[in-house]
Amino acid sequence: MFGTTALFDELQRIQQEMDAVFGATPWANGIRSSTSSFPPVNVGTAAEEVDVYFFAPGVDPTSLDISIQNNVLSVAGERHIIREEGASYYRKERFDGEFRRTFSLPEDIDPERVDATYKDGVLHVRLQRKESSKPRQIQVS
Repeated sequence: MFGTTALFDELQRIQQEMDAVFGATPWANGIRSSTSSFPPVNVGTAAEEVDVYFFAPGVDPTSLDISIQNNVLSVAGERHIIREEGASYYRKERFDGEFRRTFSLPEDIDPERVDATYKDGVLHVRLQRKESSKPRQIQVS
């Protein structure tokens, strides 16, 4: 039959396959939801912009797919972890595989004024607000 390590590996494989088919949670199939909590994110806002920081070490930045459609920011990619062949793991906590994160954006984001940089494992997506939504000072004559 199965050894203890082989049994846990097989159960983990089945769980990953079920998550891939049905999503990790029952509510994960909505258009603006995510089936992954990798990479972790920080989202900040200021008068001029919205900043989203994705903490994604080990991801090839050229393989990232970043898009905005209908005020939804989507970031997808894949991280590969090199594993020693024949090694037995009792616990694996580093995420390995494909991911996708989606976020609803404020209505005043300008989809033409977005830039992304990747440095030291952190993807920074900077989203500028529309000029028309910024306060404008009116002079009295």
